[in-house]
Amino acid sequence: MTGRLPRLLAALGKRLPADRLADLQHHLRTADSPADPLLDRWSADHPAAGLSAQLSAVRKTWQDEAPQLPGTALALSLATAAAAEEEKEPPAELVVSGPTSSAIPVRLTSGIAIEVIRSAHESLLIASFAAYGIAEIVAELRAAAARNVRIDLLLEESTSAARAFGPLRDHIRIWHRADHSARSSLHAKVIAADRRIALLGSANLTGRALTDNVEIGVILRDRRTVGRLVDHLHWLTGPEARHLRPG
Repeated sequence: MTGRLPRLLAALGKRLPADRLADLQHHLRTADSPADPLLDRWSADHPAAGLSAQLSAVRKTWQDEAPQLPGTALALSLATAAAAEEEKEPPAELVVSGPTSSAIPVRLTSGIAIEVIRSAHESLLIASFAAYGIAEIVAELRAAAARNVRIDLLLEESTSAARAFGPLRDHIRIWHRADHSARSSLHAKVIAADRRIALLGSANLTGRALTDNVEIGVILRDRRTVGRLVDHLHWLTGPEARHLRPG
């Protein structure tokens, strides 16, 4: 496979989350040609901004450069590119809430927050300025506690963020700023699991921030960087810094 088609397929594969990529591969395996109506229906069922144009570019280039190739060949190419990306384990990945575009491959904040929490085997360290309307997050934290995951929540007391986690009081440790009179606030937004993966960004732990607001974040998978971040946040709770106290 030569020309522009491999690059277009690779870009499409990077953009799609695993479930949508698998669904597209299924449709390609049954497609007879670039003009197969099955691909029109798949595009209509996935109306993300710019995705239809991206798939149309793949289909046009497929027709122009290699019309003899069956859809199974493109499906295999997508699967191969996805496997190669998994092996790379990128150290950073962009995350958004609100509208998505074709400019960059992104993942939604709400789904990533849950994914990071579910990945924890030993510890979770979470910081947020505000928290409310997050029943799904609370349920995931309850499940993590049932797995004996240690959970520390660093929350801004002035926003009453701790109320959102009331049902978990016996299973978590909450930390607030030690100095109420200080002009600063606890404004960090972090979800870190096991010192190996962390979600950082502008989104608070609120329903709208995780889904509707225009928010930008990044997933870090660099164990060294994540470990240093977790160490710093834990240092804030210790006797040396005296910046945070049990809530």
